Amino acid sequence: MRGGWEAGRTRRLRSSTARGIRMAENRPPRPQGTALIYDKDMTRVRLLWDDPECGIEVPERLTSTYARLSHRGLVQRCVRLPAREATEEELELVHSPEYVAVVKGTQTMSKEELQTLAQQYDAVYFHPSTFPCARMAVGATLQLVDAVLTGAVGNGMALVRPPGHHSQRDAANGFCVFNNVAIAAEHAKRRHGLQRILIVDWDIHHGQGTQRVFESDPSVLYFSWHRYEHQSFWPRLRESDYDAVGQGPGRGFTVNVPWNKVGMRNADYVSVFLHVLLPLAIEFDPELVLVSAGFDSGIGDPEGQMKATPECFAHLTLLLLPLARGRLCAVLEGGYHLQSLAECVCLTLQTLLGDPVPPLSGDPTPCLSALESIQNVRAAHVPHWASLRHEETGPVLTPSTQRGDTGASLLGAQSLGTTDRVGSLLDKLLSCPISLPYPDIGLAVPDSAASFNLPPALLQEKDVALSKEEAATWARLDSAFTEDQAFADLGKLLALLDKILTGQIRAGIAVSPSVSAALAVALRRGLSLGAQRCDPDIGIRSVFSRLLCVAIGDLDVPEDLRDNGQILLLNIGGKETAPTPTCICLAGHEATEPGAFLLALTSLILPVAYNFQPELVLVVLGPGCSLRSLDVELLTRLLQGPAAGRMLLLLQNSELPLVEALAWALAGRALPSALGPFFSASPKQALAVTHLCRQLQLDWPMLQVSVT
Repeated sequence: MRGGWEAGRTRRLRSSTARGIRMAENRPPRPQGTALIYDKDMTRVRLLWDDPECGIEVPERLTSTYARLSHRGLVQRCVRLPAREATEEELELVHSPEYVAVVKGTQTMSKEELQTLAQQYDAVYFHPSTFPCARMAVGATLQLVDAVLTGAVGNGMALVRPPGHHSQRDAANGFCVFNNVAIAAEHAKRRHGLQRILIVDWDIHHGQGTQRVFESDPSVLYFSWHRYEHQSFWPRLRESDYDAVGQGPGRGFTVNVPWNKVGMRNADYVSVFLHVLLPLAIEFDPELVLVSAGFDSGIGDPEGQMKATPECFAHLTLLLLPLARGRLCAVLEGGYHLQSLAECVCLTLQTLLGDPVPPLSGDPTPCLSALESIQNVRAAHVPHWASLRHEETGPVLTPSTQRGDTGASLLGAQSLGTTDRVGSLLDKLLSCPISLPYPDIGLAVPDSAASFNLPPALLQEKDVALSKEEAATWARLDSAFTEDQAFADLGKLLALLDKILTGQIRAGIAVSPSVSAALAVALRRGLSLGAQRCDPDIGIRSVFSRLLCVAIGDLDVPEDLRDNGQILLLNIGGKETAPTPTCICLAGHEATEPGAFLLALTSLILPVAYNFQPELVLVVLGPGCSLRSLDVELLTRLLQGPAAGRMLLLLQNSELPLVEALAWALAGRALPSALGPFFSASPKQALAVTHLCRQLQLDWPMLQVSVT
């Protein structure tokens, strides 16, 4: 199916399972630091004649964005890398020598000659500084890739212009001169020996230039979403539709998600990531992620006319960071509303720096047209990807946008109303305080954890005094407790949870001899403290009203907590119970096996979590939990999105060795190893997940992957 890549993947699948569940203590540390590349020389190019089509691509796209990053304190937190001009040899990794010579010749052309040359291409202008600026855009991208792949930094962003993803081997196109990201991918393959590269193009225009470079190449997985509107939106190409999946050995490695209407919102974007991109990316297991970061897909942009708010791009970035050991390079493409562009870049860079993402705003229901696109893309790629074969649905033959039915959603979701009007929203965003790192992470663990290599600024809870009556009450919950243990363990747990709920710290890890009893304690404490309001004079208050509990293994939860409207319980691998909208169980020990769990993570856990929009996530590892260490880390990283990083991990004593890896995951460090062999869920496991999702999708619309 996939030539050399597939053969290599098959060999890895035959390796022992023990290798897949090996603990993390011998993994090398990942590099830290986020790079930022910006050079004012890339602002020298501007339009010299009247052209309404090209007039929106202006130097202020860079200068205003960089000024906003500086104002919010983000530039100061980054590792600054110098830009350089790419060599002509590097340009010719993608472009023909003849085309490079044409662009080089623009340095000595008159205004009239430049305009005549531009008319030979589609939506392009030239300037005497185009050649050095375009070379610097490529060179800056290569500098970033080299820094990430050599371990000098963990990830980074390049603010460059001109953009690149429309540029083709022999032609400038759509403001793009040289294809920055495509050249970077070829450079990574040839200089660094990479065999699997993921390119995520979230610009609102289809990056047909990048697609054409790699459409026959199985070493590059190219994903693009874009305005299409049944081929009526620029670049108006048949190859931009969902059934364009690549050529020859590259079939299945081109993934196009066409938007057939404007006005797509946060829920539409996140749903595509969860149900299309993330399953394929996990199966592909890239060694590098390159993002063609065009922010004309954000709210307010005149080109995109979409309604995704800036924090959505933080969530998209967070979902990508567990891939490729966090080696992610974001390279600016489009974005033509200066305020929206700047704010979207800020939120993306904050996430690369490791800050928790802001809560995702808006109705969490994908619209009908988005669901049709998801269904069509999945149908087109079922033959090529094992991760999609659990639910085979044919394409939508007559889309709603061709029938004239452009309703807000399949389930009649309400509009966001006037609150997301561009001007008022961006004014509100621009009044936000300067970005600072979030509060510390806390631990409530045995003293033996003191020898672990833990993140700095991590708070270790001390023994906390409980009354004898309170300790006795908790001790009666489980025979594993004695009163002395209740004083030590539950006191620490309650103190840690109180700090999270009142905003003194963001997240924490607690270890207990009986997680079932500790879980009941944590849930009841959350409910009681969530109803209280602390002293506003000291700036602390509890805002708890929705708690998501993801319990892995066989755990007993009291009946009164199962049906509480403030708590959503997701039990993976527990006892069989009838699902309700607030108590969802994927039963059986096999549900925690690697293939079944990864399917449940992308198809069930994350969609429900984003739909629920919790204010706190509680992850509990109980008896019978057989998850790989890497799966627990992946779950921890991805579940930090729905609750803006507010999370408590509750482990049993036998899981104490996991504390170090999970503390680093909470602190924002990338996964220290590749995701490893891809395991498909068994037919029985896949059927169980699919059946459960179908049962629940009326209550949790983000579970939907089709309109049927």
